[in-house]
Amino acid sequence: MGDMGTAGRRAVDGAEGVDDTNRTDGTDGTDGVRGGDGGGAALIDAALGFVFPAALRAVALTRVADHLSDGPRTPTVLAAATGTDPAALTRVLRLLATRGLFAEDEQGRFRLEASGQALRSDVPGSVRDGILMITDRTFWLPAGRMDHCLRTGESVFEDIFTQPFFDHFAQDAKTAAVFHDGMAAMSGVENGPIAAAYDFPETGTVVDVGGGQGGFLAAVLRAGPGLDGVLYDQAHVLAGHGLGDDAALAGRWSTAEGDFFTDVPKGDVLLLKRILHDWQDEQCVRLLRACRRALAPGGRVLVVDAVIAADNRPHQAKDLDLLMMTSLVGRERTHENFRALFAEAGLRLTRVLPTPTVLSVVEAQAIDDAARAGGS
Repeated sequence: MGDMGTAGRRAVDGAEGVDDTNRTDGTDGTDGVRGGDGGGAALIDAALGFVFPAALRAVALTRVADHLSDGPRTPTVLAAATGTDPAALTRVLRLLATRGLFAEDEQGRFRLEASGQALRSDVPGSVRDGILMITDRTFWLPAGRMDHCLRTGESVFEDIFTQPFFDHFAQDAKTAAVFHDGMAAMSGVENGPIAAAYDFPETGTVVDVGGGQGGFLAAVLRAGPGLDGVLYDQAHVLAGHGLGDDAALAGRWSTAEGDFFTDVPKGDVLLLKRILHDWQDEQCVRLLRACRRALAPGGRVLVVDAVIAADNRPHQAKDLDLLMMTSLVGRERTHENFRALFAEAGLRLTRVLPTPTVLSVVEAQAIDDAARAGGS
């Protein structure tokens, strides 16, 4: 598919008098994108952007990167190893090479570039499972019907899958595994830097509310050897936690199951990482009130979420916000959005701490504690 301008229409089906003036196949030294149309070409290029994550998903599913760990391979050899078609594989890798993930050499072999190493499933910091989650049909299909959200102000997920997001996962173990493995993969590359960015107390109890498989809690406990932790989530989620895999954490953690909208284990620091963005404001206030009741005197609630800046610069928070809109019922929030949520829950926002990741630590105290400390 391409721009069917005047010259393009003359060239269709081998018509005589082909005009190469606006040729954009790269052989004329251009980048293959038609220019000089007041920005229309850039918009067409943007509209084609969905093809890239589709290609990325295809190579992640077929584990192509795993088979390039020892060096370049021809499409024929690589296709035999991955159970794919050589010609189709060449075409997919050719597109991904334009983003620097793969590269084709003069012999027609493809190699995995440094920026594509995290596609491998066998390396520390792999994001393969994260890619499979983000491009799963539970996000992909609703995003394709974003116009429904524009017209109604509501998520389209239930219209497609007949039930809300988390209810669907509770009844579909395979899809739930994709989600939890994907979240663990995304968290795996961000947990350490986030834990290091915040000055946790030397001692006390840290409760990871809705903490999933426990990766963030483990990172916090490693950073604070005097801390103990509680991993709090639903039973079917806790069944997959990995806290027991680290012998250094032995005796310093426990698990608790329940509904965080009604009750939260007591602690000095309550963590809510990538939780509030899943829910509407009213639900967030209920959850934060439960945290307020569980908070020890002088304790902190730490919301770890993407914070939308009040400017026009690109930020992943704005992309995530639309995924929340289409598939869930929540949203990413601004600094002021968080301040308002906390106030309704009897908490006061004390600071927003950026981290080396796309997430920030939004800190809150109980209003009476914050007032005594002179909080904002």
